[in-house]
Amino acid sequence: MHILGALDTPTSGSYILDGQEVAKLTEDELADIRNRKIGFVFQAFNLLPRTSALKNVMIPMMYAGTPKEKRIEIASKYLKMVGLTDRMGHTSSQLSGGQQQRVAIARALALNPAIILADEPTGNIASDQAEEIMAIFQKLNKEGHTILMITHESDIAEHAKRIIHIRDGKIVEDGNGHRQKVIKV
Repeated sequence: MHILGALDTPTSGSYILDGQEVAKLTEDELADIRNRKIGFVFQAFNLLPRTSALKNVMIPMMYAGTPKEKRIEIASKYLKMVGLTDRMGHTSSQLSGGQQQRVAIARALALNPAIILADEPTGNIASDQAEEIMAIFQKLNKEGHTILMITHESDIAEHAKRIIHIRDGKIVEDGNGHRQKVIKV
């Protein structure tokens, strides 16, 4: 996931992202790619605990130089999309695990990335909340976002269009031969 997210470079082989060899890019160029093209959703949410949901979503836009009024507009839009309009002013420590994960998803979408990398996005939340998160990912995928998710939970993986099984760093199965679980939003 770190290599795909341009956080690390491969020790061998090559990784070409949108026509660019990632290993040959400078730190500034890598940061620019992460900022413009990739949204991250982490298992541990990585939200600032005493900061409102709205401000947590605004953080990547602040680093991108988005004007404050536009940050508020965009953050509000994505918090509404994930069903948290009424919780925008609450700090992350005042939100449930599922709500925190939805804030993390809204934050990942703030700069409208083409790719969303989700590392065990349902690992720290209840199963009903996990279903809500998967419904959001399916909706985002239908809207054109590429979602790459790592999970150890087979029932969560069943939501995907394609499942790749990796064991000891090697692909052992790659295919679409499963039944996709679809949730209506």
